[in-house]
Amino acid sequence: MSESSADDLQRVILGATPDLTSQQVVAGDADAARSAARLWRALGFPGSGSAAAFTRADRTAFAKLSALVDSGAIDLDTAVKLTRAVGYTMARLADWEVATLTEWVEQVEETDQGSGSRLTTAIEVMQTVRKPFEELMVYVWRRHLAAAVARVEALGAADADLHTQLLTVGFADLVSFTRLTTGIDRDRLADLVEDFETLCADLVAARGGRVIKTLGDSVLFVVDNPSAGVDIALDIVDRIGGDPELPDVHVGLATGSVVMRLGDVFGSPVNLASRLTGIARRNRVICDTETAQALRECGGVVVRPLTERSVRGLGSVRPMSVRRRR
Repeated sequence: MSESSADDLQRVILGATPDLTSQQVVAGDADAARSAARLWRALGFPGSGSAAAFTRADRTAFAKLSALVDSGAIDLDTAVKLTRAVGYTMARLADWEVATLTEWVEQVEETDQGSGSRLTTAIEVMQTVRKPFEELMVYVWRRHLAAAVARVEALGAADADLHTQLLTVGFADLVSFTRLTTGIDRDRLADLVEDFETLCADLVAARGGRVIKTLGDSVLFVVDNPSAGVDIALDIVDRIGGDPELPDVHVGLATGSVVMRLGDVFGSPVNLASRLTGIARRNRVICDTETAQALRECGGVVVRPLTERSVRGLGSVRPMSVRRRR
């Protein structure tokens, strides 16, 4: 058996060998070529010039998008926005999958089940998992799409701006993370970040919240009501702050109208929640007055006002300390 190559692995993933140029994808149509270039860049890929960098699947995908635009169902700008969303999401997903599967390939190669070549084993693994995970991605996308549509519908059809929602925003941030990174090896650092992000994601989901993004040492999440936001924040402090294998954590919460666009959230509550993490002591939760006012009927927590202080870009703020009633 000949030794496997990186081209073999790419062929397994793509299901074909790239043998078409960009001009062949669009059959030489100049207008189509411009549209295809926009969509290709939106996916996150550079131009390929005259190289044979595409497969028949690329041509089919472009033809389907073009037909959708030509039908009037959506315009090209909307198609580009949707394509950019897919490209951005899938790029991160691909990096995540490769990192995870690389670890698995290393483990397999250390056993008698390995092929003796990490590349050959990677090809075997990819041939096994590709189809099930393709089906899983479509299933998960449908579930999340249904949940997202339900959230928009809950705002009411008469609302003037369906991108604006009243939410509680939370930032969970590891304490002294920069200093910590200089004292541990890379593998331990990667495990620590993965544990932090995984634990936060599970705790947020358990209370009906959504993780918007992770930044290594911090997690941004949103939830529909302040009480659930406080529960999530306190759960994070209890679970992560109480783990001797993990750094301490602090959480900031703020409630108000935010703009939901491009899979992200924007607005003063986002900025305030981030700033409040800098006020919170280790393993503590700090919230704004809007969140605190919504907790007045909640008997399970104690809210204590702290000294008013000036917050960069937001003026004078009265932070509130929140803890569970003992």
